[in-house]
Amino acid sequence: MAHLRSRRRLALTLPLGLALTASLGFLPGAASAAPADSPSATAGSATADAGALAYVVNTRTDDRTLVSVKKAIAEAGGTVVVAYDKIGVIVVHSSAADFGKRIRAAKGVTSAGATRTSPLKAAGTTDEGAAQVLSKGEVKSLAAQAASGDEPLEADQWDLRAIGADKAAKINPGSRDVTVGVIDTGVDDTHPDLAPNFSASQSANCVGGKADTTPGAWRPYNPAEDYHGTHVAGEIAAARNGIGVAGVAPGVKVAGIKVSDPNDGLFYPENVVCAFVFAADHGVEVTNNSYYVDPWLYNCMDDPDQKAIVDAVNRAQLYAQKKGTVNLASAGNSGDDLDSDAIVDDSSPDDATPVSRTIDPHECFDVPTQLPGVVTVSATGVTNAKSYYSSYGKGVIDIAAPGGDKYVSPSDTPSRNGRILSTMPGGQYGFLQGTSMASPHAAGVVALLKSTHPKATPAQLQALLKAQADNPGCPDKPYDWDGDGKVDATCAGGSRVNGFYGFGIVDALDAVKK
Repeated sequence: MAHLRSRRRLALTLPLGLALTASLGFLPGAASAAPADSPSATAGSATADAGALAYVVNTRTDDRTLVSVKKAIAEAGGTVVVAYDKIGVIVVHSSAADFGKRIRAAKGVTSAGATRTSPLKAAGTTDEGAAQVLSKGEVKSLAAQAASGDEPLEADQWDLRAIGADKAAKINPGSRDVTVGVIDTGVDDTHPDLAPNFSASQSANCVGGKADTTPGAWRPYNPAEDYHGTHVAGEIAAARNGIGVAGVAPGVKVAGIKVSDPNDGLFYPENVVCAFVFAADHGVEVTNNSYYVDPWLYNCMDDPDQKAIVDAVNRAQLYAQKKGTVNLASAGNSGDDLDSDAIVDDSSPDDATPVSRTIDPHECFDVPTQLPGVVTVSATGVTNAKSYYSSYGKGVIDIAAPGGDKYVSPSDTPSRNGRILSTMPGGQYGFLQGTSMASPHAAGVVALLKSTHPKATPAQLQALLKAQADNPGCPDKPYDWDGDGKVDATCAGGSRVNGFYGFGIVDALDAVKK
């Protein structure tokens, strides 16, 4: 089933992003190295022998260094699975106990480390709580209450009305020249609400670190459990076709890039590296990332393995930005103040036995959302208040969007359900809540902005996203969502930027009007 994850993200301003880049030793050329070539495959497969670990080895991008490092990998007992020469990231499998130590000592290696703490076997998301799937009878009953001109289940989509997406669709539903890539558990493109807008040519299965574009490879392994990506895709771009629900940007295309491992459902670094590079090389303008890269919730820079993970994924997402892609990610469901000095992480590593540790989120990074230029999205409920589970923090959150809150029910919907209704595999529909659901709403608005301003760069689109947002400001009363008399969160900041909403709640109508 979909894993419930806490997403933690420190939104970086440009100066801080540059500082992070410098401190990690990222090579400017690595992310912008031009030609968009295919990954160079060598002997070896995406499946290793029992006892092997997967590694990312990061290098300079010149040919001489790459040849030298690949030779060193073999000499240290490693097998190259795939090499992304353009960004200097090589995915390796090795059973050698000292492989990491040996390859880090090799000339030309910037960083290298294991992407797992347990051997490979012969995949996390940010939805909060179990899905509520509608029965056929419920779908029929709700559809009978649909207003003229609406989608059959749109009356239950309070989230669309909250950000003006229903009105925006009448002005500009989005351009077919814009594609949003859903990096997730896979997308069921046969769903009648997704099929009209699905882009198979921009979809792939990146599990193992190498893209598989075989038709249907992007679909969920187990539709009954891996429903997360399909739900996200519908929130973004479910078609206005007289069937089911509508997406925020029902006229754009959506692609599925599967990264969740079939054995454990985890999102390993090499899979995510593959996804960002694939999206960039296949013209995807926006990516949605409602997960954190496993096995570490936070990757601390004083650990060589975790440092290598940050380095590898950062190179890939920066490459995507350079190619014109805006990357958005969910902020997390831990309800933490992400601008704090210390956070207890008792969930890592999640591929083995977790060990409780206290980390400084300014030095230990959540990937990919704490990387430079990635947009962080917090969640709101029906009343526009911060959702009870959503993480927050001044200078951390970039933007807010509807993610649902089961404790706050709408009064104007047939089901009175405060969560988010969207597509599920097998032609079904269901309610979910979480920052996983907030991020795709923002991604849909970015797609509308790109449709309205087709020549805008990722940086310009981010500026437009923040400019069109509506900020309700910090609440007048203490935030006590469960009513027990204790303050559950403190909103710092003013009416322009604050810790609950960042620059504000996205506004789809303004995105197509301004």
